[in-house]
Amino acid sequence: MANNLHITYDLQRYGQNYPKVSERIKQLGNWAKVTESFWYVQSNYTAEQAAQYVWGAMDANDKLYVVDSKNNTAFWYNIDPVASEAIKARWQY
Repeated sequence: MANNLHITYDLQRYGQNYPKVSERIKQLGNWAKVTESFWYVQSNYTAEQAAQYVWGAMDANDKLYVVDSKNNTAFWYNIDPVASEAIKARWQY
């Protein structure tokens, strides 16, 4: 059964490869580009698997946040530590 993924990212350096990141996201499954850097994807990937796959097209200083709204899970790279702790403290399972 497919998962409902919401993916958002920030590429930190000028000249980043947006097409490469977009292509990785599109490869996850049926997709809709909601805003410039926010996507919905119906996918068999978990939030963690999707984040790891998309992260492969990003630089170490970029930011990525993936939520699986079907399974109520999330996985991220490089979001602000204060935001990260706030999410962990308030996430409802």
